[in-house]
Amino acid sequence: IMLGKGNKEEAEKIMGNSFSAIIIVSIVLTIIILLFGKDILLLFGASNKTIQYALDYINIYALGTLFVQLTLGLNAFVTAQGFPKVSMQTIIIGAIINIILDPLLIFTFGMGVKGAALATIIAQGVSALWVVSFLLSDKSYLKIKRENLSIKKSIIVPSLLLGLSPFIMQFTESILAVVFNTQLQQFGGDVAVGTMTILTSVMQFSLLPLIGLTQGSQPIISYNYGAGNLKRVRKTFKLLVITSISYSTLLWLMIMIRPSMFARVFTNNEVLIQMVIPSLRIFMAMSFLFSIQIACQQTFISLGKAKISIFIALLRKVVLLIPLIYILPTIIDNKVNAVFIAEPISDTISVIITSIAAYVSFKKLLYPKIDIETLKIQDMV
Repeated sequence: IMLGKGNKEEAEKIMGNSFSAIIIVSIVLTIIILLFGKDILLLFGASNKTIQYALDYINIYALGTLFVQLTLGLNAFVTAQGFPKVSMQTIIIGAIINIILDPLLIFTFGMGVKGAALATIIAQGVSALWVVSFLLSDKSYLKIKRENLSIKKSIIVPSLLLGLSPFIMQFTESILAVVFNTQLQQFGGDVAVGTMTILTSVMQFSLLPLIGLTQGSQPIISYNYGAGNLKRVRKTFKLLVITSISYSTLLWLMIMIRPSMFARVFTNNEVLIQMVIPSLRIFMAMSFLFSIQIACQQTFISLGKAKISIFIALLRKVVLLIPLIYILPTIIDNKVNAVFIAEPISDTISVIITSIAAYVSFKKLLYPKIDIETLKIQDMV
């Protein structure tokens, strides 16, 4: 938004404050993981048989937390400046190095799980070095400067609020995993939990292109909103929604027609596959609508509207889905299916509420004090 307003100095202050905040948060996370890693792993389903392997991995991986956060956090500033290729290179470099080092450290040097963790943090370290080097170079319009590293409340608080929405989405995913697995273990045992693992994997796979689309649109929307070019903001949002719905609908049709194809990607256990087939149809029944919520939520972030974005992030999972996971099994006889049904019901209600909120808000933000019908005609020209 500041780039769109032509306020380079303020944009660099935001980036500098974010850089410092990333370092602080990374240090805190590293300490928490190293001190409480075992408890965290047990909470998320690690057993006595797997806990040592998990600890071997996480204790090394934790040391690379700073690299991961710098790569993800600063890459957004690269994209926002209009350097999507550099942003993509940051990710590709890390991925290639990880692919090369994994077999070397795991098998050649016999490090096993520890080797996998070490390969990951080395790869992330190179990616972090790449993105920081770019932001310090003359190629970058915005530069990391020492005078901007001192954290200021007026800068960091709005930034944290805007980042709170995606944080809530990721954090609540972890809580949901615990809630889903606890209920399914009670009603259906290991097969039900295994089924849920596949369902969430398919869901995450389906979300990746949507996340890519929304993240790609964010710098365009933010820049043009800051520059006052509302016509381009409206066109970008419409294109985002149309593209997202088209993709989601196509994937939804594939899941409804051939759920076994997705199931067999993750397992060859016929018992598990036979349970996944009907469960996947239930779980993803309204997934073609979920793209609307993601598009609207990320657009609110792009426009700097933190509060409503946070509300949308909390709505689907915390307000609707988690209560439904506990309520529906008391109403529906097939308790395992009841847990799965909670997902499409939550999706439907949250999309309706989000759509209403987006219509009301965008009408005010993107059509300010001007005849709306006239603007709509202009958009069509």
